[in-house]
Amino acid sequence: MKLWRISQDTNIDYDTYDSAVVAAETEAEAQSIHPSGKSDGGSGVPTPHWGWAPPEAVQVEFIGEAKDGTPKGPICASFNAG
Repeated sequence: MKLWRISQDTNIDYDTYDSAVVAAETEAEAQSIHPSGKSDGGSGVPTPHWGWAPPEAVQVEFIGEAKDGTPKGPICASFNAG
């Protein structure tokens, strides 16, 4: 498992995420993870991009190897509440 910093500058309104650190096997897998860890962003709205951006708009940066046993998903995230 690897650690990745994901970020986006497409959705910059309030109540949005701007970045997160996630654990994933590949860059593509990291790019598809929502910072909330939920496919609806926790909003109850049935869209995978709530408060975030579509995967193709997400920038991904490899930051290191995860500790053995680290589960796939968000480690921490930056959320801009309005």
